[in-house]
Amino acid sequence: MYRKPTQTSEVVSQAIYGSNVIRIAGKWHWVHIRTDDGYTGWVQSSALYKLKGQPYGTSGDIVRVSDLSANLYREPDVTKHAPLLTLPWQSRLEALPDQVDEHNRWRKVRLPDGQLAFVQLGDVSSDFTPLTIDQTIAAAKKFLGVTYTWGGSSDFGFDCSGFTQMLMRLRGIVMPRDADLQAAWDGVVPVERKDLQPGDLLFFGDGPEHITHTGMYIGNGEFIHDTTHEHPGVQISVLDDQPWTKLLVACRRPKS
Repeated sequence: MYRKPTQTSEVVSQAIYGSNVIRIAGKWHWVHIRTDDGYTGWVQSSALYKLKGQPYGTSGDIVRVSDLSANLYREPDVTKHAPLLTLPWQSRLEALPDQVDEHNRWRKVRLPDGQLAFVQLGDVSSDFTPLTIDQTIAAAKKFLGVTYTWGGSSDFGFDCSGFTQMLMRLRGIVMPRDADLQAAWDGVVPVERKDLQPGDLLFFGDGPEHITHTGMYIGNGEFIHDTTHEHPGVQISVLDDQPWTKLLVACRRPKS
């Protein structure tokens, strides 16, 4: 998603495959969209599919990508053709009922454009139960080493706030996209540094009015975040280390 209708414009966020978005306006071969977290940006019209009827992946037999990524194929065989698509973690798919193959290895799915594809059962799950804090931290560690990508909100590349937003979504909490908006959001409450608990959110910057980075506290004085510091990507850092201890300006605890 771009700030303006051109690929030379600033990237502002990302809408992953299967996301339902609202069309705001169109210009040339670009469409201005709004995602479910209220974020807006421009995408090329070729990346969108106009649905007739109800939104995609919201009812019926729905599965989600439960591994870091999943390949979708035109037939239930990994050797005959290249994957049709490679989808990131948490992408939602409409599964066709009773379409598990005789070896109980594949699931047939319907894509937003109506095309049919096959995904291996080990790559998807039908369990959408919100995770506990401990489960969320365990899930967060799966992404260690995933590269930093400005505007990214998938495991193909996160930025800092895209990463924490994803972790909160795993807990069933949809919060704003940007770090400063997350810190000011009414779905969190302030907490003192000395009272930090695993699952709390940390916000860094030059001051409370200039927040530029965020991460999640995981206990024992450590936090997990996606940063460009030293080696870009998801990593675990120590809160008492520099530059983090100096830059910490706010701690927040989700209300639910």
